[in-house]
Amino acid sequence: MKNRYITILLIAALSIAGCTKLDETLNGEINEGAVGSENVAAVLNASYNAMRAPFQGPYGFWALQEFPTDEAMAPTRGGDWDDDGAWRALHLHKWDSDHTRIHSVFRDLGSANYVATSVLQFNPTAQQAAEARFIRAFSEFAVLDGWGQVPYRDPGEDVTKPSRVRNAAAEIDYLIAELTAILPDLPEGPVTSANKDAARILLMKCYLNKGAFLNRAAPTFDAADMAKVITLADEIIGTNKYILAPNYFDNFAPANDVSKENIFTGRNAGGSDAGGLNAMWVAPLHYNQNPSGNNGFCTLSDFYGKFESADSRRGGAYPGVTNVSGVRVGFLIGQQLNQNGVALKDRRGNNLIFTPEVNIIERDQNRLEVAGIRVIKYPIDYANSGSGKPENDWVYYRYSDVLLMKAEALLRTQQAVLALPLVNQVRTKRGATIWADLTLDKLLDERGREFFWEGVRRQDLIRFGKFLTPWQEKPTDDPKNLVFPIPSNQLANPNYTQNPGY
Repeated sequence: MKNRYITILLIAALSIAGCTKLDETLNGEINEGAVGSENVAAVLNASYNAMRAPFQGPYGFWALQEFPTDEAMAPTRGGDWDDDGAWRALHLHKWDSDHTRIHSVFRDLGSANYVATSVLQFNPTAQQAAEARFIRAFSEFAVLDGWGQVPYRDPGEDVTKPSRVRNAAAEIDYLIAELTAILPDLPEGPVTSANKDAARILLMKCYLNKGAFLNRAAPTFDAADMAKVITLADEIIGTNKYILAPNYFDNFAPANDVSKENIFTGRNAGGSDAGGLNAMWVAPLHYNQNPSGNNGFCTLSDFYGKFESADSRRGGAYPGVTNVSGVRVGFLIGQQLNQNGVALKDRRGNNLIFTPEVNIIERDQNRLEVAGIRVIKYPIDYANSGSGKPENDWVYYRYSDVLLMKAEALLRTQQAVLALPLVNQVRTKRGATIWADLTLDKLLDERGREFFWEGVRRQDLIRFGKFLTPWQEKPTDDPKNLVFPIPSNQLANPNYTQNPGY
């Protein structure tokens, strides 16, 4: 019976994913009689699994946070990676309300919200309700970040009527109140479940981004909001539960649930129950590497140039990976080797040498397979590579983010002398040189280095007022791009107002 109840929830979520009005046509399939209180745990587990589509892997919300920035690009390589220009549109900021990725992510975030909200109909315990409400808040924060207005329903609400929509001001107030209310009922751990410190971090992000969500063109930072960020950070630091990992890439490796730096992750069980994280290495790797990749995603040379040569975040050999396949972690540049140190070739028989130079449309046949620095953030799980279900848990929040968000809040309230040691604490652990001073520009670059390819860059660039500046392959911009358009197939709901400029 338990599996039947899980199936009901998953069918419901998929039904939402297929409809054109987020969750307008459904809910008759899930009612209070369908799931007894003894099965609430199964429904809650379905809520965690529903987070995988929008959040795990490089094709969901990650794509919307990374490809429109200076950190990532999916160049068109001859006939490969064209997809009707969808990937190019993200990096060039040329999307519209019919963009396939913007539509699918909006839909999947709504599905995650729906399944989490459904838990609240079935007599959950206080902790179960708090976890479901956290998942709902987590999904709504992403929608607020991307689109600036958020659809919502109460548990059991009549879905034959259009969902209501909160504007940015109402949503940020709701999230702060909601997270504050559920925090006492959340557990202390584990990191693979919603927990107290995960809620504190999401609250920090609400306060830190509040002024940017309310005015993306000219973000402001209220001193009282920054004080909240600092207080919440101190509560997490004061637990003495977390440390910066000795090896940066251990935070992302198989069995990374034991990392003392990770605070909230998406659970994956290798070989049996996992999301799409394996695409994080399949998408950028070349066809002739192990595992065979799709020769797609890369980073930009200007971004790579922000790293010092001794910075451990640039990557290198990693046990269990490099000795198996020759693949290194971090940034892959130059001649690629196999596990025996033998030079790999591309499909034309030329040496496989990844170059810093890359164009958003590559036409030179000699460059199609080698242009662009590749990135391996998650060490490859070869034990489960055949199944496509890796053991690596997806990383949402890490302790270094607590330190750097606190530093930012201090810096924005003229307390640079207190902020600098926090940034240097991170830089020291990563092998970078100590700084004598700190500015907002330097802090933004440091956040780029610390959280590269973790799906936060767009949010950071907007908050720091840099999202509209030109960078490689993106020469111009339009202020409308500070927020994504409401997908055109959602506008049948009269409670939406299309974002300006679309």
